[in-house]
Amino acid sequence: MDTIWLDGAQWLAVLRIGLGLWWLESWRHKDKKTWFQGGGIRWAADIAAKHRWSAVRSGFAVTVTPRPRVMAYVVAYAELALGLGLILGFLTPVALIGGLLLNALYFVLMIHDWAEQGQNSMMGLMSVVGLFGMSWQSWSVDSALGWF
Repeated sequence: MDTIWLDGAQWLAVLRIGLGLWWLESWRHKDKKTWFQGGGIRWAADIAAKHRWSAVRSGFAVTVTPRPRVMAYVVAYAELALGLGLILGFLTPVALIGGLLLNALYFVLMIHDWAEQGQNSMMGLMSVVGLFGMSWQSWSVDSALGWF
């Protein structure tokens, strides 16, 4: 593979770190006080209640609605863990798959809102490229430890 400036593994590391920074920004920009009091989950519950797919409505009602505070913490700290894991290249395949799943869940929830789809599509694409390109080969804790 011919590249300019960096080699292929390093360019994949740049992509991985950029995706990690995007996840970190998702965590950073949240109004934590409102979010942890369930504000984000109430917003999502309103969207899920009106969703065109009954599986989304019932799945959200069974899984998320009964525990809004716990789910608020799960979402926020998953974003933080994904961001740090990808930036540092620590458990990178796990972080890439976890991020892909989180993006897919949000993508399905917001399927009717096309304005929200671009970010999730791009983050999902970056996760797939990072995973199959083995983006942990360069500039990562995984590489330093000889993992994966």
